[in-house]
Amino acid sequence: MPVIPGPRKAVSTANTIHPSTGVKMTRPHPAKPGRGKRMKELRLLAFNLTRRCNLACPHCYLDADALHEHDPDELDTRAVLQILDQIAALGDSTMVVLTGGEPLVRPDLETICRHGAGRGLVMVVGTNGIMLTSRRVNALKAAGVTGVGISLDSLDPERHDRFRGLPGAWHRTMAAIRHCRDSGLDFQLHFTVTPDNAGELADFARFGAHNGARALNVFFVICTGRGTTGSILDHAQQEQVLAQLVELQRQYPEYIIRPRCAPQFKRIALSQAAPSATNLISGRDGDGCMAGSHYCRITSHGELTACPYIPEVLGSVRDGGLAALWQQSPPLLQLRQGSVSGKCSTCEYRRLCGGCRAGALAQGNGLMGEDPACAYQPSGKSPIAPLPENDGTQVCWTAAAEQRLARIPAPLRKMIRRRVEVYVLEQGHVEVTPDHLRTLAARRFGPAGPPRGIQ
Repeated sequence: MPVIPGPRKAVSTANTIHPSTGVKMTRPHPAKPGRGKRMKELRLLAFNLTRRCNLACPHCYLDADALHEHDPDELDTRAVLQILDQIAALGDSTMVVLTGGEPLVRPDLETICRHGAGRGLVMVVGTNGIMLTSRRVNALKAAGVTGVGISLDSLDPERHDRFRGLPGAWHRTMAAIRHCRDSGLDFQLHFTVTPDNAGELADFARFGAHNGARALNVFFVICTGRGTTGSILDHAQQEQVLAQLVELQRQYPEYIIRPRCAPQFKRIALSQAAPSATNLISGRDGDGCMAGSHYCRITSHGELTACPYIPEVLGSVRDGGLAALWQQSPPLLQLRQGSVSGKCSTCEYRRLCGGCRAGALAQGNGLMGEDPACAYQPSGKSPIAPLPENDGTQVCWTAAAEQRLARIPAPLRKMIRRRVEVYVLEQGHVEVTPDHLRTLAARRFGPAGPPRGIQ
């Protein structure tokens, strides 16, 4: 909400014939010569549209301001649209998460979403749900929003309201969930785990599954903004929660359950679960901490940072310059190189995890220092290699399957490609067909079918 070494392979649609079946295939080919070695695909971008917020959450990384406090430096509509144009020029179907503060306080939110969707971006809104009325849900859906992430931190109204700092917040957030479900706008739940609510995790996963959530993102607090050590799990608690997430994903395969800001989940997923396609993808996809690798943040003032929890400003993108900063900024290149220090540098999981870079920085270990949130002591074994990208020698894709995959938003395409290929190999097959994609979609999403754009 993750560092893969080397450039992403470009995919050619050149047709080949599988020697065993005679089926026409498309095979991945190496990237074209001349592409920069450090060029990285921007898959996901968090865009803080405002610092204004209608809540006062104690863990807020932004230390968001009062609702009615005017910020003369906040990007206006024209500036936001110009930045969206820059994002679209960088690549294919980047997912843009519009957040705040609370993005729904901006009356131009639908205009922003409509413009981004028109440029081919996958527009998502992250909200506390307080202002997400039925009318606003329908307006966002009409503006091309793919889905919303709704923050909910307890199934106990009093506990949630206390955490969020507003009496009645829980009931309004629950109403927002109902509005999304009733209108058919896809939603996921955002749960910030603390020592106070960690015991609710199993009930929360059940709630999401039974109420139509597409995903449950479990956020671990980073000590930035208003976030304090009192909101952080200790080592034993964190290990327990991460292990529980592996088990909950097994129990509820119909939707995605994942931690955020805890890349050591890779280690636990790989070591705890029995060998399976889900385990391989969860533990060995090699994404680790995305900060600066395939992910960045733009502030409400138009400044670029490596992630929302890393405060160092890399430069302004108000008047252009996003592409140059993304490709050449020294801190981003450092993050992509992945030369971590401390125990992270000798850990056998370093190519899969690498530690949370924001967590290391926030706790005084520097951007590339060891992650103090991790309890694991390296064994001294050789590093575990990430799951390799299929080079076409193990599994081939029929042209029809490639066409179906191409309809999926780019930020999700690589993950889905890997999941499908592992599944096909486990079935003893050598080619991916549309039937495989339909089978996996039915298992994942059930009768409701995949979200819009994942058809």
